[in-house]
Amino acid sequence: MSIIKPHILAMSAYKPPLEGRSPKSHTLLDFNERTIPVSQPVVQALQDFITDGRLQQYPAYGDILGRLAAYTGAKAQQIMITNGSDQGIDLIFRAVAKPNAEAIIPGPSFAMYNQCANIEAMTLIEPQYDKETGYPIQEVLDSITPNTAIIIVSNPNNPCGTIVGQDVILRLAKAAPHAAILVDECYYEYSRQTVVPYIKESMSDNSEQKLSNIFVTRTFSKTWGIPSLRFGYLIAATEYVDALCNIRGPYDINQLAVVAAQAALDNPGYTDSYVAEVMDEAKPLLEQYFDESGIEYWSSSANYLWAFPKNAEAINAYLIEKSFLVRPKVYQDKLGLRITVGTVSQIKELIQAFRDFS
Repeated sequence: MSIIKPHILAMSAYKPPLEGRSPKSHTLLDFNERTIPVSQPVVQALQDFITDGRLQQYPAYGDILGRLAAYTGAKAQQIMITNGSDQGIDLIFRAVAKPNAEAIIPGPSFAMYNQCANIEAMTLIEPQYDKETGYPIQEVLDSITPNTAIIIVSNPNNPCGTIVGQDVILRLAKAAPHAAILVDECYYEYSRQTVVPYIKESMSDNSEQKLSNIFVTRTFSKTWGIPSLRFGYLIAATEYVDALCNIRGPYDINQLAVVAAQAALDNPGYTDSYVAEVMDEAKPLLEQYFDESGIEYWSSSANYLWAFPKNAEAINAYLIEKSFLVRPKVYQDKLGLRITVGTVSQIKELIQAFRDFS
C-alpha cells in the first residue's frame, strides 16, 4: 500500500518539452519567451550582486513590493511576490480548495491550472473556447454551483491568445462571490488589459466598483525575459495576500530574481521597445503572411499566434530542419502550431521558411 494519496499517484506530471532547446542552435519560438537577451543593466545588476559577497545570505527583498506597487497601481500590501506566476496560481488553488470543490477551467489553456486543481482533488469543469466567440462566458456562468471554488480567466489565453474584457470578468466575479476569480495576466505587457483597478484594497473598502474575489497573477518570465530566475507576483485584497503568505515560505523567491526584476523596472525602455516591435511590426507581418496564404489562425492579443496550416506536422518538421522551434498544439483533433512572435528580422526569416516549404 502506498503512503502517497491515490489521486496524486494517478496524476501525470506536467512535462513541457524543454530538452535540446538552445538559442545558439535554434530560433526559439515555442515557449512565448522573449526572443532576445535581457538588457545589459539586468546582466550588470546580477554580476554586481554575485561579486558582492552576499550569496551566503538568506534573501532580503528590500523595496520590491513598493516598486511593483508603483508599476501596477496597486497598494504594496496588496502584492505578494512569488516563485514565478506558477507559485501564485498554486497558492490560490491550495487556499480555496475545500471538500467537493469544483474548478471551472475553460480550455484549451495553460496546463498548470489543471495540475493545481488535480493536486487538490478538485472536480474539473472545462467549457471550451471557440475561435469565433472566444471565452465561453455563458457556459461558465451556467457551470457555477455552490461548490465552485475557483474560475480561471487566462487573459490573454494560452495557446489561442483570446482576450476577455473587463466587463466579462466583473460579471463572473459578481455571479460567483463565493469563488476566487483567478485572472492570469502573465502577458499583460503585450495586451495592456488588466482588472487590477477593480480589486478591493481590503475588506473594509466600500467601493461599489471593486470586488474582493478577484486575484491577478503576473510574471517576469515573458515580456521581461527572465524565466530562468522564476519571478512573479500576485495582486489581491490585503487580507487575502496576508492569508496566502501563511502558505508560502519566507524565502521561496530567489534573491537573484529580485535583483533582476528591480534592474528591469529601473530600465523599462529596453522592454518597451521590444514589445512595440513585436506587437506593432513583427506580429502584423506574420498575420499578413497568414492572411495572404490562406492559413487559418486565432486572433491574438499576446505575443504568439496559433496557426493551422495544411500539413502542419510536415511544416513543423521542416521548420526544425531550418532551426526554428514552434509549439505543436491540438485543437478538436486538428494540429496547430503556436508560434511566438519575435523580432521583425526573426519573423521575416520564419516567413521565408514557410514560403520555401510551400
